[in-house]
Amino acid sequence: MLSKRVAAIKYVKEKDRAPKLVAKGRGYLAEKILEAAHAHDVPIQENEILVSALDVLDLNTEIPPELYKAVAEVLAWVYRLENIDMN
Repeated sequence: MLSKRVAAIKYVKEKDRAPKLVAKGRGYLAEKILEAAHAHDVPIQENEILVSALDVLDLNTEIPPELYKAVAEVLAWVYRLENIDMN
C-alpha cells in the first residue's frame, strides 16, 4: 500500500502572482497536515494526479503555468464552498 500524500496551496489574490505550494508530505507528515487542515476548517479535495505534480515542487514556490488549470479548478471549488466572490 502506498503511503498517503498531501499538498497544500495558498493564494491571496491581492498579494500573490500565482498560487504557492505551502505544505506537502507523505505518511505521518501527511496525516499531520490533514489534521491541521481539519482543525482550521480548510477545505480538502482529493486529487492524486495534482498532488503528484505538486510533490516535485519546492515549498513556497509558485505553481508553474502548466498546473494553472488544475489549480484554478481547485480554487474555484474552494470559492464555491465558501461563497467567495472571485471578482
